[in-house]
Amino acid sequence: MDIRLKIVQLAHALLQKAGRGGSFPGTLALKMDPDFIQKFKMPPVVILVTGTNGKTTTNNLIAESLRAAGLRTINNRRGDNLNVGIASLLAASSDSDFNIRADAAVIEVDELTLYRQFKNLKPTHLIVNNFFRDQLDRAGEMETIIRRIQEVTEDFDGHIILNGDDPNTLRIADTAHRAKISYFSVGRNALSREQTDEASEGKFCPRCGRALQYEYYQYSHIGRFHCPYDHFGVIEPDVYIEKADFGNQTFTWQGKEFHTFLNTIYGVYNCAGVLAVMKTLRLDPSFADQVFSTFEIKEGRNERFELSEPCYINLIKNPTGTNETMKYITGRSEDMNLCILLNDNDQDGHDVSWIWDAHFERLNIPNIKTIVCSGLRAYDMALRLKYEGLEDRIIVIENAKDAVHWLNEQHMLSYIMATYTALHSTRALLRREAGK
Repeated sequence: MDIRLKIVQLAHALLQKAGRGGSFPGTLALKMDPDFIQKFKMPPVVILVTGTNGKTTTNNLIAESLRAAGLRTINNRRGDNLNVGIASLLAASSDSDFNIRADAAVIEVDELTLYRQFKNLKPTHLIVNNFFRDQLDRAGEMETIIRRIQEVTEDFDGHIILNGDDPNTLRIADTAHRAKISYFSVGRNALSREQTDEASEGKFCPRCGRALQYEYYQYSHIGRFHCPYDHFGVIEPDVYIEKADFGNQTFTWQGKEFHTFLNTIYGVYNCAGVLAVMKTLRLDPSFADQVFSTFEIKEGRNERFELSEPCYINLIKNPTGTNETMKYITGRSEDMNLCILLNDNDQDGHDVSWIWDAHFERLNIPNIKTIVCSGLRAYDMALRLKYEGLEDRIIVIENAKDAVHWLNEQHMLSYIMATYTALHSTRALLRREAGK
């Protein structure tokens, strides 16, 4: 028995008893032993989930699907995907000899630190959702992230599951020569477009540098593409989704109808990735469909709070995710108010110039009555909206508590879009406001 592990487990147990979570146990563990994570004996199945958008949702969908199939499964449910969060998860799931008490571990890992965690966590599977430009002052250029992941997967002999409709993720297959590669893809649907005006990184072939040819776009640079010169992008998907029906929240795979937990295109991609994982594990996909039918998004992923009228909160952190959130919101026909909470703390990224790449003109529709700008950079957000001709609907309420109270007093459906450091504090404010 390692006394340091025992101390960390005791700290976790005390926090649980107090009704608190958090990553303090992991912080404590890594201060006592920087090599703490690599000491654990991992279970037979270790699935790492990474990418820019949708990691937490995909991570939880996979974990719940494995549990439905009868596997004892651990996962970092809240998306604590850095060293301290992962250390906390492993310590809480281990016996006194560092043996993880589970059949499978599903672990979300930040794409910036995946190259450090890969050896420690000994994965059998890696699933990559997508790569978009995100938090440049923290992450650097996307090219750097992709190259680092290529370096650690070059000799990997496990399973790599890739979004086959993203040219950025597809690059990993070109260098991971020993891995078993699986792809998931989504066919043309009502939301597909021949052209895109969204920020589209990765539209050039990484092999020859020429422009990729797209049959259709789903969103941003995600879609069906190929290079006519060297055939980059020509794949045989292991999971190919057809007949995506956003009204009924269903889609078809291999002639069978499945459900989606959210009627958005990125929700369909989340489900496709889960089914690809289930296929590699030879598990019945009906277990995943059970999860899709009942899964509730929490932790700021279209999470609902009962104010005087329903209020939904969503995390935003880059142009692509913000565009998709706005598409979902503006698809509603009811009158509504909107609040945008923009912070620039370390975890958000100090550079907020990304808001100029998001298509806020989408909000210029009659049923959005008022847009509240809040947070540390509320006035930057207000200026951005003014340039889209929305100045007659903007009010600035810098304090988040006052902004939430204002929404409640309007007795109208509302949506909140919040950057990372505003998310959890605003969720707490919503809970208190809903309890009044």
